[in-house]
Amino acid sequence: MNLANLEKILEKEPEYRAHQVKKAIFHDLIDDWKGATTLPFSLRERLNEACPLNIEHRLFRSKKTEAAKALITLEDGLKIESVLMRHKDGRNTVCVSSQVGCPLGCLFCATGKMKFERNLKSHEIVEQVLLFSRYLKKSKKQVTNVVFMGMGEPFLNYENVMESVKTMHEPEVFNMGARRFSISTVGITDGIRKLAAEPLEVNLAISLHAPTDELRSRLMPVNAKYSISRILEAVESYAKTTNRRVMFEYIMIKDFNDSEECAVQLASLMKKPLYFVNLISYNPAVRGIAPSPAAKVRKFKETLQRKGIAVTERFRFGQDIAAACGQLAADEKEGKS
Repeated sequence: MNLANLEKILEKEPEYRAHQVKKAIFHDLIDDWKGATTLPFSLRERLNEACPLNIEHRLFRSKKTEAAKALITLEDGLKIESVLMRHKDGRNTVCVSSQVGCPLGCLFCATGKMKFERNLKSHEIVEQVLLFSRYLKKSKKQVTNVVFMGMGEPFLNYENVMESVKTMHEPEVFNMGARRFSISTVGITDGIRKLAAEPLEVNLAISLHAPTDELRSRLMPVNAKYSISRILEAVESYAKTTNRRVMFEYIMIKDFNDSEECAVQLASLMKKPLYFVNLISYNPAVRGIAPSPAAKVRKFKETLQRKGIAVTERFRFGQDIAAACGQLAADEKEGKS
């Protein structure tokens, strides 16, 4: 599927055709142009030939949770992943990828084992949400939230990421409020500052995962360039400019970053009114790295709360479908799927 071809096909058509086309794709959620009955037959034929609506993918449904994961094959044969998380409160969140592979090599991330191939184009990001919109249509539900927490670092593909957000925000597309989008970064400070200046109030999340530079550098090589102090300086500027809350993601890894000392050190960094911590039980994706026991996560959380830190705990989705970032694509490359 290539939504980018649409503009070329429609450039000689009346202006209202573009509105009809967007309605057919994003509201009616057709997967074949034959279903776009408001369009002339000849135009449908041309669209089916030049811009087919099929999204090549394999879908994996969790038996334990409401999660589903898609392994999507792009036009050039490269593969990316997207995950749908269906929450008990009615939210349906799609976790999208922004790159094929990732150049950052975080040790806990399956995508980090893959070679970086390229940035995704904006329409390739939008198509991930479109795929799950079609999937949810069967149960008369719709995507409510989008998080950029899949394969890749969103701020290394800033222009395409923001273009995709603006597209999905359009009333004629998904009409999603800006605060329904969250972008997670390892701490690319230029991206944080750019986001602060955007007119759309998109949420910011920081992949922190350790309370000291020494510990974080062992997990995330990018910390050599973007240290904790440098990240916090940019985040504080963002918070002052936008007055929006910032989420700090913290993956709980057994016997690595889950000690009482780590909790105390983390609390000392988070003493800002607009900061909150999201503890994440590690979804095993890399051999040799294990999740913290539930009791230890609970104790860690209680220590943060005693220190006055706002903290939530993310439910672990889709362990049985390898829902951690990059697992399916990495296995596919190695011939395991």
